Amino acid sequence: MMALMSQPSSWWQRYGTLAQMAQAAVALLGFVAILFQINEIRTNNRHASARQAYLGYTDLAFKNPKFSQADYEAIKVGSREERVQYESFVSYFLYACEETVAAFADKREWQASCDYDLKPHLPFLCEKNAAQPAYLATYGVETQQWIKASLKTAGLTPPDCKLGKT
Repeated sequence: MMALMSQPSSWWQRYGTLAQMAQAAVALLGFVAILFQINEIRTNNRHASARQAYLGYTDLAFKNPKFSQADYEAIKVGSREERVQYESFVSYFLYACEETVAAFADKREWQASCDYDLKPHLPFLCEKNAAQPAYLATYGVETQQWIKASLKTAGLTPPDCKLGKT
């Protein structure tokens, strides 16, 4: 009788039956699939949010062409209200670019579009950064670096902060 009870068990019997191991493997695969699905939903939401922010900016630019292709020298001598509106316009533009470039990091056309739209705002950003460095700190590190590199490329430095005629 003692000989029957001391049979060595197979390795898999220590971890459960084959059916139990298969069930655990299926559960693990299901969990991994759910993680992938959550990540895909998060990515799709970020893309949709970024597109919405950029569409909001383009609508604002359409309604305010004096700000989208700004003559900053004229805006500076305009009313206080116009200067505040312009600063808000540029802030919205930078936010929209920050969102789209982050969401679509693999798509260069978003960065190219933002680069193109940034140029008329460089004199303002040059002066603003010189007078209030905390302004740029309200944006992410990548956006700060993008603006500073764009200022350098355009050759804008305080106190002049003027774009050359091209």
